[in-house]
Amino acid sequence: MNRNFSGLALILSFACFTSSLAVGATVTRQIPSSGTVKIPATTVGVDGLSSPETSPVFSNAPDLADGPTAAGTAGLTGKSGTQSTTSVLARVAKFKINRSIARTQGKGQWTEAVGREAPDRRVQASFDGENSRNQRLASNGNQFSIEPPDQGLCAGNGYVMESLNDVMKVYNRKGVALSGDIALNAFYGYAPAINRQVTPRVFGPSITDPACYFDPDVRRWFHLVLTLDTDPATGAQTGTNHLDLAVSSSADPLGSWTVYKIAVQDDGTQGTPQHANCPCLGDYPHIGADAHGIYLTTNEFPFSGGFNSAQIYAISKKALISGSTSIQVVQLDTADYLLEGNPGFTVWPAVSPAGDFERSNRGTEYLLSSVAVFSNSGNDNRLRVWAIGNTGSLNDAAPALTLLHNVVSVDSYGVPPAIPQKAGSAPLRDCLNDRSMATPAGVGCWNYLTTVLPAVPETLADLDPNDSRMQQVFFTGDRLYGALDTVVNVAGQEQTGIAYYVLNPAVSAGQVGASVTKQGQVALAGNSVTRPAIAALPNGKGVIGFTVAGADHYPSAGYIHFSRDRGHRGETVKIIANGLGPDDEFGAYNAFGTPRSRWGDYGAAAVDGNDIWLGSEYIAHGCTLAQYASLADPVAQFSCNGSRVALTNWATRISRVTP
Repeated sequence: MNRNFSGLALILSFACFTSSLAVGATVTRQIPSSGTVKIPATTVGVDGLSSPETSPVFSNAPDLADGPTAAGTAGLTGKSGTQSTTSVLARVAKFKINRSIARTQGKGQWTEAVGREAPDRRVQASFDGENSRNQRLASNGNQFSIEPPDQGLCAGNGYVMESLNDVMKVYNRKGVALSGDIALNAFYGYAPAINRQVTPRVFGPSITDPACYFDPDVRRWFHLVLTLDTDPATGAQTGTNHLDLAVSSSADPLGSWTVYKIAVQDDGTQGTPQHANCPCLGDYPHIGADAHGIYLTTNEFPFSGGFNSAQIYAISKKALISGSTSIQVVQLDTADYLLEGNPGFTVWPAVSPAGDFERSNRGTEYLLSSVAVFSNSGNDNRLRVWAIGNTGSLNDAAPALTLLHNVVSVDSYGVPPAIPQKAGSAPLRDCLNDRSMATPAGVGCWNYLTTVLPAVPETLADLDPNDSRMQQVFFTGDRLYGALDTVVNVAGQEQTGIAYYVLNPAVSAGQVGASVTKQGQVALAGNSVTRPAIAALPNGKGVIGFTVAGADHYPSAGYIHFSRDRGHRGETVKIIANGLGPDDEFGAYNAFGTPRSRWGDYGAAAVDGNDIWLGSEYIAHGCTLAQYASLADPVAQFSCNGSRVALTNWATRISRVTP
């Protein structure tokens, strides 16, 4: 904060600096307000199966394991970089849009395993958050079964807000619910994801990838989602998609919010710039903040396949909290900011505790990204540090931002392997495999779930870790914190672990760089840790939350303490909520398409005064096939006594920890 860059010149001398903006990389546009919204009254649906159970926008159809089933706009006649709907759909049939670009699994460094134990006395509160049942039955049951949940947790002013795919809830600091289970479609004022109460059924927009942030300086809440527009008659995607940013009017999240919709298809329509191979998906959005601005980032994937680059959207915080009828958005494209020919990928912006911003260079927002996904070996020993400078100009009529990037040498990390699950009761799997149960539609439990006899026996799937992309980023006490999934080698066994970094960044008008203050890799013998969420206080004490899974643990919520000077030395992994069964969801099984057992794309951590809130995914119940398929109460069939729904069984754990 207000530090002199030249004082760190020796530390940074290994790196090549890049300064100023690349030609054509910046677009500024005006975005009108879409009006105000408020958390609505909650309505809860009933148990059972309804068709369709999964959204047509995201399908597990073969060769399309994690992407839109239909996309495209008419394009601009005669313009390069745009395609007709017909040509986009033709190419979609040939490409799998899995929103990851990792080329291969990496090779793990030898890593010493840490011990495990129960939570320590520094846990101030811990309770179950939203789960797949809450999500599916919200909005009177007008929701789809969704994997993964994607944790968007934020906290402040005595409130905790949890936001998932596709449901949200507000609690007080003791874990007492202050709202019902609110569908994100309802919060943003959209039609339900699917209206099951009318014939024919009507589809609403598809919302995904929620993120949330409470800014302690301006005392406002910021909530972000990616919204994909759909055809109301079919649910197919139209090709247009936008970031919806909701800004609270006060420090009370239960009050009113102003919403701004930022188109991100980048095909030259709706005021977007025209990028190659678009229309595109503005995937994986996240929020950062400094003293002057709010920063949204996405990964831009053409619907026709491939990857363009990370996009950054910078907005004046002052304009946002004023509830202005129109805001100015500056879009920065990392396509011209290359490292060995590769653009930015998952360039995650930092957030900070109260008042703890980088004020050099008239305001600076730091961001971090990793690069192993581009490597043919699956490994790398570099991170990229980014800096948006002159952020004070966001309040000017013509903002003049700078974007700088550099590399930081770190210990080798790499794309991790899939995570084997501990064997256990998985009633959805067992139902698909059953050939003896009597049902109204014939012999075999599978008749409840599909009209086609499953061709192959289903097996418990390995969990899908992250691909070594950067996860949550924090800036505090003049240090930059980040963490990611990595492959580790424990006693000769390659498995998924966590790499974390404490960096000492510095910036001037034309240079950015960083040195490593501390780094470490967290691993458990016979088990994996995945989806880290890191946060720290200005004094350097911090916590990393994650999921624990493997031979000894069903997916469980865990965490570890660390500090900027000692790392996690002397610390053990704490299991704050033990999983009670394996992940048992539709995406893992052949009967529903190409198997891929999705696990949450990210967890969340939030600083709240001297405490840190953690939000992690885990499995909160166990259930047998007999309980799952019981006809004792037909209305509650497939609910396992009210603990899950037919196709999904994930849950979340929310905890408040003093570092």
